[in-house]
Order: sequence, then structure tokens, then C-alpha cells
Amino acid sequence: MSYGKIISVGAAAATVLAGVLTSPAATATPAPVPPRAASAIAPPDNAMAMGPQYSAFHVYVQPGQLEAFAKSWVNTFGGNYVKPFTTQLTPTPSSALATQVFSPVALLSVFDFTTPVPYPFGQERTGWGVADTDAATRQARADGAASLVAAFPDPIGRDSVIQFPGGIDTQLWHETALSPNPFPALTTVPDNRVYVPSDTLPAFLKSYLAFTKGRVVLDDRDADGAQIGAPGTTYHRVAITSKYGNTVIISTADGYLDNPFGHEVSGIEVPDLTATVAKAQANGATVLWGPYAGQGGHSAMVRFPGGFITEIHDGTLR
Repeated sequence: MSYGKIISVGAAAATVLAGVLTSPAATATPAPVPPRAASAIAPPDNAMAMGPQYSAFHVYVQPGQLEAFAKSWVNTFGGNYVKPFTTQLTPTPSSALATQVFSPVALLSVFDFTTPVPYPFGQERTGWGVADTDAATRQARADGAASLVAAFPDPIGRDSVIQFPGGIDTQLWHETALSPNPFPALTTVPDNRVYVPSDTLPAFLKSYLAFTKGRVVLDDRDADGAQIGAPGTTYHRVAITSKYGNTVIISTADGYLDNPFGHEVSGIEVPDLTATVAKAQANGATVLWGPYAGQGGHSAMVRFPGGFITEIHDGTLR
């Protein structure tokens, strides 16, 4: 079954919406949101990605917390979510309650497994929509990534899981009959926050850039350690933009990180961090760190109901 696009099995009159196969009655149509303006990403035309709005963060919530998480996220950032349903998401037997959250700042695929999660699922950070799953998997291997789960069929497409050097897992998915523009555009493109050991950073960058056809927009070998809770130190920070979305790579020489750094997979851009954090707290979220005030803006680490941790920032701070 698909991971990036959630499959609702057994729906008698199913429709495809934002990568989710659900019954029409269970799905609220997302309101259109304006596209990002001048700062929109512009990757090479030969990238296999379908676009950043097709790149979903995978959220594995604590048991029984799926709707609490979805409601908290939507009340904080806006958007809506698909009515939760039970389905099998993996090529081997399993069962999970699942939903898709559409928000103007990120697409989220949310899972509450009621059975043990088959390996290596649960370790992937994102699900990327691609033009052809088999071709994209072959391309990933040619570009230095490993195939963790070979391409497998689901009722409306094909999926696979790849791993970039440094242990960064990503799912690839494709719908064979995807209707035009079913995913709403994003007002801001979120960051895929990746922590990579310094020993494997060169190999990761070589593979990741080759596969995503991305370009480096920041390469700071002396970034302020206070950004990751380590004032008085520096670290290597790389920012990449591609048709898969934005990526921020964080690499330290010693790997010494205070909690919660390294546990988040997403970085969310908002107009006003203070206002957003207040709204998140009013909807059950907890501030774990920050706010940090930097030269380009402010940043905080926030845990939502269900245990999902994300970085949130404003200004030009990435």
C-alpha cells in the first residue's frame, strides 16, 4: 500500500484527493491557497518530482492521538484533514488508522498503527510524489542511494522506500491516474530538516543533489550553534531547494545535541512566530525550546499532541 498517498481500502465509491483514496463523504475539499511568490523554488526541468505540494511529512503519532494531532495542527496553521480510516499501508500485513492533513504550510500523512510497524516503515521522514516510481528508484540507486523496499503495487499506483547516505529514509510514490492538481498549493514551502554526520555529509550531498536535481542556496561551515541549542559553538548548515521542496542539512563535528534537536523532521515558515506559538499552545502543543532570536528571524521547537516535534520559524531564518 501507499505511504505518501494514503489508501482507504474497500470504499465503494472512492475518489482520489490529494493522494488519498477515500469515500467522498469522508473527505472535505481543501480550500485553495495562493502559491508562494518570488521566493518560489525553480529547480531544473528534468527533476522527477511532481512538486513540493506532493511531498508529505510522515507523522507517527502515539496510540489514540491521531485526531488530537490533526485538530491541533489545523487549528494552528489552517487547512483541514481527511476523516480518519483504518487501512493497510505496507506491502506486508499491518493495520493503521490514517489521515491526510492539508495545511498551507505543509502536507502531512498521519498514522496511528494498531499492529507492530513492519521494518523499515516508521523510519522514513517523507513521502515524495514522483512521475514514475520504478524509474525514480532506479535513478536513486544510480545516484548513490540504497533501495530499502523495492517498488511494490497498490490499488492506484506504486511505491518504494530509499535511503540516502547517512541513513536518511524517504518513500517514493506515484498514482497511475492522478487527476490534475489535486493537491492545494502551499503558501510557504516547509523545510525537510536532516541531521547528517560529518563523516557522511559529502556522500549524502553528492547523492541527494544528484537525485533531487537541487541547488545549494546556503553553505555555512560556521553557523551559529545557538540555532540548534548549542550557544558558543558552530556547525555546518546547508540549505537546498529543489522540486521536492526545501531541505536544511545540519551537521556537527561531534554529534553532541541537546533534546529535542535531531528528533524533528520539519521546519515550518510562518509570518509571526510569537503569534503562531501562542496559537499552538492554545491547541495543546508544548514549546520544547526557544524562541531563539537570530539575525534573520526567530525559531522555536514545538511538540504537538501525539508527540510530533517540528521547528517553526519566521523571517529569513531557515
